[in-house]
Amino acid sequence: MASKVSVETVDLPSFFADLVRCETRLYNALNDRLRERHGIVTSQFEFLRHLRDHPGARVADLAAEFAVGIGATSKGVDRLERQGWVARMPNPSDRRSSLLELTHDGLQLVDAAEGTFTERLAELIPDALKASPLTAAAQALSELRAVLERDQIGMPTG
Repeated sequence: MASKVSVETVDLPSFFADLVRCETRLYNALNDRLRERHGIVTSQFEFLRHLRDHPGARVADLAAEFAVGIGATSKGVDRLERQGWVARMPNPSDRRSSLLELTHDGLQLVDAAEGTFTERLAELIPDALKASPLTAAAQALSELRAVLERDQIGMPTG
């Protein structure tokens, strides 16, 4: 855990602004490249990748992972389903929910898009950060995310 002295030397509102603006710009750059090459946006790629890596996930699982409301998540899954990339399967242990699985087309799409996603991040991030600051930033953000998730801070209510 960071000591209080080191936090006081950081302008936290500026840190927050930098963090959010970097996230927005990276997200937008990834949107552009994924849309251009695969016809999807970053949020769709992230849903597809999560479903590939977590077979049998539910809408509620996606919502929790991405800190998005269940209604918005369900609408996002509906769009993926209409495209033929995701299928809802009956949940044998809870008839009120469905299990989500990628279709063959969805799996092919996410596998192809993952290369584009990783390539674009590799173009954008190393140019701005040397290895040591990048490692420190990744560790700090991982620790911050873990605390926020552990304490269920910033979870949507609907």
